[in-house]
Amino acid sequence: MISKFFSKPRRMILLGFILMLLGVIFPFLMVIHILKSTFFLNFFSYTLSLLGMIFGIMGIAFDFKGK
Repeated sequence: MISKFFSKPRRMILLGFILMLLGVIFPFLMVIHILKSTFFLNFFSYTLSLLGMIFGIMGIAFDFKGK
């Protein structure tokens, strides 16, 4: 199932976009004091952004490779 997901570059790009968006939304909610800023939540949002960028770049690379 996982290999089926990664075989479609558009899905990887979409996953990367969603992860990047969550990586921006969480710090924004911390700044406006809706979420309490904790050490775990800070690193979790950073990890989401990093994984989103990685998945997005991999999806774009696989998309160009397939064409």
